[in-house]
Amino acid sequence: MLVVETIAKIRRAYFQDGKSIKQICRELRVSRNTVRKVIRSGATEFSYERTVQPQPKIGPWRDELDRMLAENLRKPKRERLTRIRIFEELRDLGYDGGYDAVRRYAAAWSKSESEATAAAFVPLSFDPGEAYQFDWSHEVAIIDGVTTTIKVAHVRLCHSRMIFVRAYPRETQEMVFDAHDKAFAFWGGACARGIYDNMKTAVDAIFVGKDRAYNRRFQQMCSHFLVDPVACTPASGWEKGQVENQVGVIRRRFFVPRPKFRNLDELNAWLLDRCVAWAKAHPHTEMRDRTIWEVFEEERPKLVPYAGPFDGFHATPASVSKTCLVRFDRNRYSVDARAVGRPVEIRAYAERVEFWQGGQIVGQHRRAFGRDQAVYDPLHYIPVLARKPGALRNGAPFKEWELPIAMRRIRRKLERVPNGDRQMVEIFAGLLTDGPDAVEAACAEAIAEGVHSADVVLNILARRREPERPADIEIPDALKLTREPIADCARYDTLRRDANGTNQCAGRDGPVEAVRNEGGL
Repeated sequence: MLVVETIAKIRRAYFQDGKSIKQICRELRVSRNTVRKVIRSGATEFSYERTVQPQPKIGPWRDELDRMLAENLRKPKRERLTRIRIFEELRDLGYDGGYDAVRRYAAAWSKSESEATAAAFVPLSFDPGEAYQFDWSHEVAIIDGVTTTIKVAHVRLCHSRMIFVRAYPRETQEMVFDAHDKAFAFWGGACARGIYDNMKTAVDAIFVGKDRAYNRRFQQMCSHFLVDPVACTPASGWEKGQVENQVGVIRRRFFVPRPKFRNLDELNAWLLDRCVAWAKAHPHTEMRDRTIWEVFEEERPKLVPYAGPFDGFHATPASVSKTCLVRFDRNRYSVDARAVGRPVEIRAYAERVEFWQGGQIVGQHRRAFGRDQAVYDPLHYIPVLARKPGALRNGAPFKEWELPIAMRRIRRKLERVPNGDRQMVEIFAGLLTDGPDAVEAACAEAIAEGVHSADVVLNILARRREPERPADIEIPDALKLTREPIADCARYDTLRRDANGTNQCAGRDGPVEAVRNEGGL
């Protein structure tokens, strides 16, 4: 094969130096045909490409091999034959060639088949209220001055292209439930079908085709909202291409530059406003004369009516320590003292954590997403203080307890009094029976009277618990007495027997009649 340097020498020698073909052949040691070819074609490079690949052995078997490869491709992956097995079957039919020829042909065939379908897609069309798509993305935002990686849930209506995004600190199942509930509440309804990838919070097992074993709690959520879940083929994100495209758009439009907020609540409120503004400002991809918001307003009546909030929690059992603490998600939460020694059920929501025991809530806190944090509720430890009042001064749950003003003043005064801790514990006990507002009002009344004793505060609480005096009943004029009775017990002395033993009330007009007339009986 001629190299470009030789071609260049031939061209310069002939056209520039004026040398003859014979002289050029002698100097460069090339044939006359080669020199003539370079001079006549005017090309600066020659390459050889074989147009037809000779296949002396496999050529007669091409049709049979194509059939075997196509049939093998249609089988499930677990049942497909390897290339060596295909070669053995072809040899049993009479093929006398080698394995390398079969292997090279099968590789070329597979490559051509994949190239024919890899870049080709079928355009999809959805009816109003037919389907939505769900996906997660990881974004970066500045929360309370700290650069934080957050998880963003993306939900998109397939017909109107209406978007909904919400940020969470985790990508757990309870966050999935909350994102669906917030999206459906915002839209005013759900769709008949939901399209997902095979996320572990929803799918427990993947079977052949579209069959999936969905998580039990995820199925409950879908049943609550009347949604039929559909999972995509693994590693086939184009099957939910709308929400996949939304992830990139939201990242470029909403999270560049990095948004700065004090907490996730403010960020989510801002994201919701941006979703509405985006829908009102951008035209629909298919109906270019109308905005996404206008198409969404027409689709809204076709949605499955919103069924109300779903009780979307993730339940897990746990034990209670002797310090009334339960460990969950690398943090500790306090529960009621009566729960010590028995297991509890943790119900983790997106924003709070509940602790249940025997069908009752024994603790509830706002969820913490850091590490090694202790979240206390001082009211859980008041029954313990009744037995150990000395723990009031140094107890960890009470160090950062923000008391109301009157209760805080009473506590400061009792700290300087002997047995003051026990008195304060007695006042705190009233929080469990009367509530914080009643105890605060009782402390304020005691301070106004110039006293700060627990007995006085508890007495005020007891008096306020007494039922109010019933209102006076108005007596009709027909039932009113003509002569009001006189509270004078001396009148009844006349009823005593006289010295002769006779009863003065025996006569009709005796003392009894006089008492009756005088008393209005």
